[in-house]
Amino acid sequence: MKKPIAWVMDTTGFVTEEFKAHPDVYIVPLNIHFGSEEFVDGVDLTNTQLYERIKNASEFPKTSQPSAGKFAELYEKLQEEYECAVAIHASAKLSGTIASSVAGADMTGFKVYAVDSLALSYGLSGLLERGLQLADQGIGAEEIAERLEQETQNFRNYILIGNLSQLYKGGRMSGAQYYLGSLLKVKPIVQLSAEGELVPIDKVRSHKKAVQYLIDHAKADHEEFKIDTFQIMHGNVHEEAESLKQEVLKINPQARVLIGDLSSSLAVHAGEGTLVLMWRKPVQ
Repeated sequence: MKKPIAWVMDTTGFVTEEFKAHPDVYIVPLNIHFGSEEFVDGVDLTNTQLYERIKNASEFPKTSQPSAGKFAELYEKLQEEYECAVAIHASAKLSGTIASSVAGADMTGFKVYAVDSLALSYGLSGLLERGLQLADQGIGAEEIAERLEQETQNFRNYILIGNLSQLYKGGRMSGAQYYLGSLLKVKPIVQLSAEGELVPIDKVRSHKKAVQYLIDHAKADHEEFKIDTFQIMHGNVHEEAESLKQEVLKINPQARVLIGDLSSSLAVHAGEGTLVLMWRKPVQ
């Protein structure tokens, strides 16, 4: 007898130890390219090695989505064991991964409910966790996918960019913006919008003030919505992430606060030193 649901996520999401150990969760990696060299996200390079390569690279690295064929290979195998799959992917505004996933499903005829998370990092992982909870309640895959799509609007995130030079090298900042930002020590704060786009929301003149900016927004939402779970993602600055965690616990001492590394595919763009604070408003 086939199992009801397989769960699929790509590596723009935060791959927890629980996901790695879960028998029904399957992670599809993106690829990282340094010139003619190709590395599999989360497999061939540690984040520390990635940051060292970026510092010394003559050419800025690029990322690429998994091919439709790669997803088709996975779905061919899954349909032997599962009735269907729920696949949660990075925002379609930022990556073509969900399109590859849907195309791979079409190639095999396997039923896949693809969910655009409208997010990155724990934005995907939180939806996967929620999907597993709903499945434990006996809810079917189609309804789970519909609920997850609705819950994308509950996601809140504030991203403190750690390395302006990486944004500049990656073509996401002009030379003039980079020069002025470096000169003035500006710390840009960006956000994944409700439409899944990465948008600048503020510029703060010091790192300390920028971190406080994240904390103030978390506090405001906790006072209104009683947030009990927060996620902190970071670009190779674990001590800063731990310090931010202590500040978040002052907001809600009973909160669950998870700390994790940015995935390699995100670290390529966000840069070493990046701090991200995220949470979801509770489901009404």
